[in-house]
Amino acid sequence: MENVIAYIDGFNLYYGMMDAGFGRYRWLNIQGLVQSLLKPAQKLLQVNYFTTMVINDLEGRLRQRAFLEALKTQELVKVFFGKFQKQKYNCLHCGNEFQRECEKMTDMAIVTELVKDYYENKFDAAMIISGDTDLLPPMRLINEAPDNKRVLVAFPPARVNEEMRLFAKGSMVIGRKKLADNQFPAIFTGVDRQEISKPEGWGQVQPNTSD
Repeated sequence: MENVIAYIDGFNLYYGMMDAGFGRYRWLNIQGLVQSLLKPAQKLLQVNYFTTMVINDLEGRLRQRAFLEALKTQELVKVFFGKFQKQKYNCLHCGNEFQRECEKMTDMAIVTELVKDYYENKFDAAMIISGDTDLLPPMRLINEAPDNKRVLVAFPPARVNEEMRLFAKGSMVIGRKKLADNQFPAIFTGVDRQEISKPEGWGQVQPNTSD
């Protein structure tokens, strides 16, 4: 039996789904999704989900909070939080300086946990769910080591990265059916016995561009 730990870039998955027209599947059972990607000879040990709390958008923050409450009901899911930081940019056209909130620390957190778990011998295989090239160095480090551990990649919709595919020891693309088959109930009970409801608008149909 091959023991597997998954490492999910939450924003990469979210925006990949949105870009592919799969926004109606945002109420996603993360643990169920990862389990559905495994083979019979693989055992899921843990799902590490990396995200950053939404800021400057009250409704978006409330929707995200509902989703995080849903994740708390999943025994194998552990959530890691990054943060947003203000970055200064200069407009190429007018020369004016402006600020924009940018997500920070997610890639570093994934790399840190992945490498730490590797050296602590916690998995036989790691599954990365992201198409971010910043995760390529630790993936190559592990896949080129002589101990037969391996890193697999499950690309979010609209986030296929050919360089990562080249160096992965197995890859796939998460399609519409996998997302549709792994949804939380519209309303269910959370760990604190409080009702959790799918955010309004998360079931609306978007134009689908791929499967």
